[in-house]
Formats: sequence, C-alpha cells, structure tokens
Amino acid sequence: MIGALASLENHYQNAYITRDLDVAIEQFRTRHGFDGFQRYEISYELRTRAGLATASIKLALGWIGNLQYELIQPVAGAVDVYTAELPERSTLRFHHVAMRVKDDWNGFRAEVERRKLPVIMEGGAPGQSQWLYIDARDTVGHYLEYCYMTPERWLQLGGRRE
Repeated sequence: MIGALASLENHYQNAYITRDLDVAIEQFRTRHGFDGFQRYEISYELRTRAGLATASIKLALGWIGNLQYELIQPVAGAVDVYTAELPERSTLRFHHVAMRVKDDWNGFRAEVERRKLPVIMEGGAPGQSQWLYIDARDTVGHYLEYCYMTPERWLQLGGRRE
C-alpha cells in the first residue's frame, strides 16, 4: 500500500469544479470537441471531520482515452470542499485527481490511518465502491481521491477491462 500512496499509481481521473455544469459541458464540447459526458444528480452520505453528513451535487463523467474527466457542480449539504474553491465565473477549476485502489480497500484504509494522512471526507456503497479524499494541497497543490470499485462497478462507470 505504501507504493500506491507514494507514487500515485493507477491515476484514472482529473476532476474539476464549476458553478454551472451546463456551461462546463458546453465548454468541453466547443473548445475540446468532446460531447461524451454522462450526467448525474446525486445525494449521498459521507463522513467528514465533523461527522456524518449528506451532500448533493450535479456531475458529469466522460472518458477521453484512458482518462476520465469529472465535472462537479456542488448543490447543497456538505459540499464545502468544492464551494471553498469555486471560480467566480461559470468556468472550470481543477480540483483533484483520483487513483483507483484495485484490490484491498481495508488494507489501504489501514495504511492511511497508520500514516495519519489528512482525510477530508469519505463515503461509498459498501460492497460496490468506497472512496476518500486526502488533503494534499501542501505537497501537490490539490486533493487526492482514492477509489475502490468492484470490477463490475468499474465497468458500469466506463472503466476499461483489465
């Protein structure tokens, strides 16, 4: 587990925040020729430093080659991690990268605890997926998200077969 944390292996996603998801999707279409986003509006439970909470967001996910782009518009609830850094206008701002934890989530999570890494929030659907954000702004300038997904869930989200 130390190797995956230290070397940032299995990077599969770049994530951006925005005030207006429609504008962000249109920017990708007109400026970058990409029109393959899947849109979602979700509310989910998560654990933060303050305890259990709920967050609501609009998001779009799209794959360009082997890299997934995630566009996030915070809506309500425990979304401070996004709203604190939103740009003034309806443009995109880089927010985090995500790495896939392929095998042992519990072992990975124990290593995070052992190393006392600053977990900002975490959640998931046990048995399908788990995720957490680590505040790495002091070293790499942004958050790091680590995600575990069953192979079936990975494929549902458009991941490549291994």
